[in-house]
Amino acid sequence: MKQRKTVYICSPLRGACEANIIRANLYSRYAYEQGCLPIAPHAIFTQFLDDHEPSERKAGMQMGLQLLEKCDELWAFGLRITEGMKQEIEAAKKLGIKTRLFNQDMEEQ
Repeated sequence: MKQRKTVYICSPLRGACEANIIRANLYSRYAYEQGCLPIAPHAIFTQFLDDHEPSERKAGMQMGLQLLEKCDELWAFGLRITEGMKQEIEAAKKLGIKTRLFNQDMEEQ
């Protein structure tokens, strides 16, 4: 079986959480269709962690950054880069992980 490139999906969560999770799933589908293995921690961890609870948000961010270490690339999606996304992008750069930026329509910027 061919090894797929593992891609960390980075997109907004706070605010309209439900809509943003739906978008994260669409971005994951896009990465899958590009032949990648998408990892969207914020879409997964919000199933059992409360993003409105500071300690649980922090735990989710830490687990996401641990997953990032295992990824080949980070793909950031959306019209704006949130504080959480900035942390993930900075961590990717420190790890030497390629970062790609896309708008919400999945067009690379």
